[in-house]
Amino acid sequence: MKISVDISLYPLHEDYIPVIIDFIHRVELHEGIDMVRNQMSTQLFGEYDRVMKVLTEELRHSFETHGKAVIVAKIVNGDVRAAP
Repeated sequence: MKISVDISLYPLHEDYIPVIIDFIHRVELHEGIDMVRNQMSTQLFGEYDRVMKVLTEELRHSFETHGKAVIVAKIVNGDVRAAP
């Protein structure tokens, strides 16, 4: 099953930009996930099991490495990318 995820990461400290960039770059290293970035959030597209496994791994890494953060995610079953 394909899914689409719209995710925003809000680190709870002043130096937040490097934390966000680290999370995005770490997710990009994984194969089998398409990513679209913008100023407000990041969208991920792929197979449910793959996307959720990557999110679990990389959110854990971010929490353990960078401390507290708020995650806002919207998950939709299906690939809902906007057509160009």
